[in-house]
Amino acid sequence: RYLLEQDFPGMRIGPEPTTDSFIAVMYGETEGNVPGNALVVDPKKPFRKLSRFGNAFLNRFMCSQLPNEVLKSISIIDSPGILSGEKQRISRGYDFCQVLQWFAERVDRIILLFDAHKLDISDEFSEAIKSFRGQDDKIRVVLNKADQVDTQQLMRVYGALMWSLGKVIDTPEVLRVYISSFWAHPLRNTDNRRLFEAEAQDLFKDIQSLPQKAAVRKLNDLIKRARLAKVHAYIISYLKKEMPSVFGKENKKKELINKLPEIYIQLQREHHISAGDFPEVKKMQEQLENCDFTKFHSLKPKLIETVDNMLANKIASLMNLIRQEESNMPTEMVHGGAFDGTMAGPFGHGYGEGAKEGADEEEWVVAKDKPAYDEIFYTLSPINGKISGISAKKEMVTSKLPNSVLGKIWKLADCDGDGMLDDEEFALAKHLIKIKLDGYELPGTLPSHLVPPSHRKPFQTAE
Repeated sequence: RYLLEQDFPGMRIGPEPTTDSFIAVMYGETEGNVPGNALVVDPKKPFRKLSRFGNAFLNRFMCSQLPNEVLKSISIIDSPGILSGEKQRISRGYDFCQVLQWFAERVDRIILLFDAHKLDISDEFSEAIKSFRGQDDKIRVVLNKADQVDTQQLMRVYGALMWSLGKVIDTPEVLRVYISSFWAHPLRNTDNRRLFEAEAQDLFKDIQSLPQKAAVRKLNDLIKRARLAKVHAYIISYLKKEMPSVFGKENKKKELINKLPEIYIQLQREHHISAGDFPEVKKMQEQLENCDFTKFHSLKPKLIETVDNMLANKIASLMNLIRQEESNMPTEMVHGGAFDGTMAGPFGHGYGEGAKEGADEEEWVVAKDKPAYDEIFYTLSPINGKISGISAKKEMVTSKLPNSVLGKIWKLADCDGDGMLDDEEFALAKHLIKIKLDGYELPGTLPSHLVPPSHRKPFQTAE
């Protein structure tokens, strides 16, 4: 709702899990709903494979279409609210985690939403997060309603959230957590306004880059699937080879299922496969229970060779084609809704701050602090109104900034490139040091509004 800045059909927002359906929010010329059963038979939509989850799921699945600018670039799958307490013991009637896994394998980004007041990860939420295993690079975490607590509480909330996530997600890397307040109401606590703006901007940039990276992501998924299919072929052919031709088939099947972890280790060594490419043992054992091993296919080395050739050669040429196509096409970004407001006029992130301060003012922004800088300048014994690099260095290193940063500041401040600084250039150098010490980035080239007045080229007036 916050991203689209518009209500969509079927939307219900509330403090409890009010959404009881999976809603695919997509672009459409006219506003309306398409129910799940009709949706999975529509050849123009990518949901046909969801029919295997049955009617219980399809009755809880719908597509919400509306003519919104944001949805021209991205589609959003809104999942049902997570159940907790007694409610999670009542079955949904379909395999919730399996459905989540199906979507997780096909989407570009997974966003986990946490509320600053409700950090507990219920059993169902824990299972839901575990179903995203193998898709860790797609997951981002949003700590919403962060304006409802003060700075001290927010630090504790953030720490508690990271601890809770660490218990559920078994990776040494820390997930990226965006702390902000994603709704269009006044902030209750404005102490962290700058932090919220920076975090929201980072999340918007992440989402806006998705259409551009979609082709590479699909190629990445293709490579992942090819490698998994290869491993699957090795497992299935090994089980087929070990089966007796006549008697004791059932006993041998049970023995092989129990020995599956050892079979994995043997295949790893034999074919030099990473342990991470193998399917989960428990899951594989459950699925093998219902299979007839004698009907499995034997290994076809030529097919394996074809897959290896594709991964080694054809994927590289495909990658080059994608890069060429991207360079020839205009950069595709998400527009509309909340994304447009983030860059509008003086309310764009960082506007009027750091190096951008004074950009729309008549007077040189450094002038207000110049008297204080001049006092330091004249203690450095200027000759003919200029100080040498050695004298400037003595003063500049007192900022304790590293030489690499001070070197960049010198380059920006020495406008005429004579290796010396006049009073205006020195004042500019001090202003740039202040910008860096305040935590802002230095500009790559000196913006026109920071150029000292005596170094500005006079405008030629047309006669």
